[in-house]
Amino acid sequence: IIYSWVFNEFPSFVSEDSRRFISQETGNLYISKVQTSDVGSYICLVKNTVTNARVLSPPTPLTLRNDGVMGEYEPKIEVHFPYTVTAAKGTTVKMECFALGK
Repeated sequence: IIYSWVFNEFPSFVSEDSRRFISQETGNLYISKVQTSDVGSYICLVKNTVTNARVLSPPTPLTLRNDGVMGEYEPKIEVHFPYTVTAAKGTTVKMECFALGK
C-alpha cells in the first residue's frame, strides 16, 4: 500500500518537504508550522501496488485559527516503535518519531 495526499483537487499532490511528511506506516499527513498557503481541502489516496486499486477518503478541510485558543504547547515526543524490530541483514528499517510543540 502507498499513501499520498491530494491538496484541493487532482492532480495537485502534497509534496514532502521540510514542513510536510506522509507516514507510509499510518497514512497520516503531518504539517509543521502551518501557513495560510496550507489552507484548503485534503484527500487521502491509498493505492494497492499489486492490484493498482485506489481508494479516496472524504475531503478534510484545513482552516487556520486566529483566536489564540490553540495556545502554547509544551514539547512532546510521539514515538510508536514496536517493542522488537526484526530485519534481514542489509535491508532498510524505517522508524518514525515526531516532536511537536513550541
